[in-house]
Amino acid sequence: MRTAADEEGRVREGGSEQAAAESDAASKEEGDPMLLNGFNHVATLTNDTERLVSFYREVFGAEVDGTMSEAPGLRLTFIRVGEAAELNVFEVEGNTEVARQTPMFGRGRIDHIGLQAASLEAFEEIRTRLIAQGAADEFVTDFGPILSVFFRDPDGLEGEVCVANPDAVPGVSNPPGTPAARYVSG
Repeated sequence: MRTAADEEGRVREGGSEQAAAESDAASKEEGDPMLLNGFNHVATLTNDTERLVSFYREVFGAEVDGTMSEAPGLRLTFIRVGEAAELNVFEVEGNTEVARQTPMFGRGRIDHIGLQAASLEAFEEIRTRLIAQGAADEFVTDFGPILSVFFRDPDGLEGEVCVANPDAVPGVSNPPGTPAARYVSG
């Protein structure tokens, strides 16, 4: 499944969906199976586990699968955000990294997380909840094959919720900042 980051990269590189698919096919041996089926977890830092858990619970219906304290001043909480995906949230006493906020593409190797909504209806409910929390504005990006809403969690982690675009035109990709017509009022 492609993410917004994939789509952004394809647009930035000037490639088309068809060229990307041909390149993927050419680089893969015939009959080689995909060896992965997604991400298991993303590890993040926080200075307030309860606040972060509350946000992901209220917005996404996420659940805590457990916590661990491996050493004094260190707590790890597992927040399940999908059938086989979770955030591993570390609260480390005295760590100030979570307070740093940098602009997109200046955040290091992992810039943001992209979450997949279960359906268009789920996407719309998540979007409503993000707006109510003050974590997102009303803008929805139309990347062509996917719709996307960006958000910032209480610790400043940038995220994106994606869903298949029911209005997509096959072979058409749009650049970042393209408004999704179904979410433009007036």
